[in-house]
Amino acid sequence: MSSINYHPEQTVSANQIQINYDSFGDKNHPAIVLIMGLATQMIYWDEQFCELLASQGYWVIRFDNRDIGKSTWLDSLPAPSSLALLTNAVFKRPLGAAYLLSDMMKDTLGLLDALEIHSAHVIGASMGGMIAQELAINHPQRVKSLTSIMSTTGNRKLPKPSAAFSIKMLKSPPKDSSKAVAYGIQVWRLIHGEHYPFDQQKVVSLINRALQRGFNPKGNTRQLAAILDSPDRTQSLGSLSIPSLVLHGADDPLVPVACGVATAKAIPNAKIKIFSGMGHTIPSQLYDDITNEILVHIKAS
Repeated sequence: MSSINYHPEQTVSANQIQINYDSFGDKNHPAIVLIMGLATQMIYWDEQFCELLASQGYWVIRFDNRDIGKSTWLDSLPAPSSLALLTNAVFKRPLGAAYLLSDMMKDTLGLLDALEIHSAHVIGASMGGMIAQELAINHPQRVKSLTSIMSTTGNRKLPKPSAAFSIKMLKSPPKDSSKAVAYGIQVWRLIHGEHYPFDQQKVVSLINRALQRGFNPKGNTRQLAAILDSPDRTQSLGSLSIPSLVLHGADDPLVPVACGVATAKAIPNAKIKIFSGMGHTIPSQLYDDITNEILVHIKAS
């Protein structure tokens, strides 16, 4: 796949901020837009994964969401305190988020506009799946197909992570970059699960690369607040007529598989594929299987 064209990172103006992106494949081919999850830069869409999609005749675009990586950081906006997050978790009290998933959706829409893409196959992972759902709900004419990976509907009555997993995740994220590598390894190992080998060397390399691109803990917290304050999408998903695919790991410890099942049930005629042993990451051992499921889906759209 070395013959796949790579288009280096650049920024465009979108929704009154700057969005950083790169892409793979021929720009004249149908577009696939990849939306990444909470506190996770675009580089976590693995290059091999992107090339597998691009090799089948697609222009594959990945980008940094607002408040992360090389896209605009909204440092002038407040981030919720730890106490506010705890109160939200216990009492469901709104956080007064600086922005919502609908605003992040408008960033994606702005990127499509800036790149003069009328409609695209939209793929989102975790929070990215939520943003992709928002785009499909609010701008269905811009979405050729929807793929929601290890995501959920926003219904807070759905199953949550186990108490044992939550306790392991309770450690506060570091506020300085010197401690970010050790913390990142711990988090990625936990969400990856135990079935597929954990490639620590690769994860360390990604974390270090992400730190070089930008370290913004308050931005991560603002993104989390956007998730928590955004409304349940279940009813709105019921109005979709867009070809939709839901992919989820059977062993996802962070967003339990029941959330993926609920997403598929909410969208009329959605297809669902559950991968045994997969946690809340996309293991390299499944790249071929997952990209094949996506390609079959979008080619039929």
